[in-house]
Amino acid sequence: MSSADYPAVPLFIDGAWTPARSGKTLTVVNPATGEALGTLAHAGTEDLDQALAAAERGFAVWRKVSAHDRAKVMRKAATLIRERADSIARLMTLEQGKPLAEAKGELLFAGDIIEWFAEEARRTYGRVIPARAEGVTQLVVKEPVGVVAAFTPWNFPVNQAVRKISAGVAAGCAVILKGPEETPASCAELVRVYQDAGLPPGVVQLVFGVPAEISEYLIPHPTVKKISFTGSTVVGKHLTALAGAHMKRVTMELGGHAPVIVFEDADIAAAARILAANKFRNAGQVCISPTRFLVQESVYEDFVGRFVDFARAVKVGDGLQPGTTMGPLANPRRVTAMEGFVQDAVQKGAELRTGGKRIGNKGNFFEPTVLTGVTREMRVMNEEPFGPLALMMPFHGFDDAVAEANRLPFGLASYAYTRSVKTASAIAAAVESGMMSINHHGLALPEVPFGGIKDSGYGSEGGSEAIEAYLNTKFITQAEA
Repeated sequence: MSSADYPAVPLFIDGAWTPARSGKTLTVVNPATGEALGTLAHAGTEDLDQALAAAERGFAVWRKVSAHDRAKVMRKAATLIRERADSIARLMTLEQGKPLAEAKGELLFAGDIIEWFAEEARRTYGRVIPARAEGVTQLVVKEPVGVVAAFTPWNFPVNQAVRKISAGVAAGCAVILKGPEETPASCAELVRVYQDAGLPPGVVQLVFGVPAEISEYLIPHPTVKKISFTGSTVVGKHLTALAGAHMKRVTMELGGHAPVIVFEDADIAAAARILAANKFRNAGQVCISPTRFLVQESVYEDFVGRFVDFARAVKVGDGLQPGTTMGPLANPRRVTAMEGFVQDAVQKGAELRTGGKRIGNKGNFFEPTVLTGVTREMRVMNEEPFGPLALMMPFHGFDDAVAEANRLPFGLASYAYTRSVKTASAIAAAVESGMMSINHHGLALPEVPFGGIKDSGYGSEGGSEAIEAYLNTKFITQAEA
């Protein structure tokens, strides 16, 4: 597949693929070349009104479908996305930049997510509460919340969207998805998978446009009962305030600045290898990417040396080329941000151990970068870099590491490496985050909770907790007449 094969991406409303009523389009750019790939439809108010009306109709139908039959449709969707993984992966790499192997892995993983929620659909149990009087029954039942407005980012075009669609569909809701404008084609193929699996018209809609305009139209609309958003903390707070003004339920998966704590008794070689691989995955454009590396003084130089060696061995290039292990950043804004972070840090005394520069003058390539001598006054130590920057800082004792790990208002992911069971238990309890992975990279599986605390949001997009946000709890009590 070449750029010439990239499709024009339409909207999906009421079971049909359609251009925007205005005819307006946006341009999609290949981040590896800087060249235009194609266009996508730009939704206006008329399109959103059509999507809202279709979602209402779709919800009226879908909520009456049994959980057993909803699960059948979802299992078919899981099969289809696995069958189409190769072709969709090439689209994803063209528009997002990640290496082809990472793109295919994302799609195969999406099948696992769909299957997980297919099973959860059949397990939205209520309960019977013993009554205080004879002849009285007390029931708790779960009902779908209604029409959901979901907003997804460009870094994982399928796996961010598939969690929201799958949880909503499993619960019996209808979903209006505002997909990522920079990476629309692979997201559209996910929706097509659901369509081809037999999802009735109106249950899922897909729109693109100006994110602020779409969110500020959909969120206050009386048809929409729940909002799910993945993105930056700044935008998430704004949307949460907007939803709160209308008493809408929200799930927010926001930014992070994940601390990594490497204790002196850790397997240093394994820690450096695992952490470096995950630092530069998707060019560091991952909300749970390990970022602040807090390494105990006695093993600091050993760890940094091994990590730098790994960073220098990363092969940066076009994700479609064999052997590439890190693709371009998603857009020129990310390159500018990386340059700004590095310049600020170096001016304030940081040392560049490797990387730190843009690669070439075509595409959005940036070197895997390791900074040592970082201090709390540097921008990159306080703002989420969302790129291939690893920040190294030695620590003396347990309390020092915890103080730095908890210093920022973020609380999404955290990591620790130690051979001591006692230390592992203590650090897991002390670090303020929604997730912690110790001695391996074990986050984001379909069956485990996925979400943050503090400025990293609230709610879960994984595990049995995820579907709860798409369900209302109703209490019904009845006495004999």
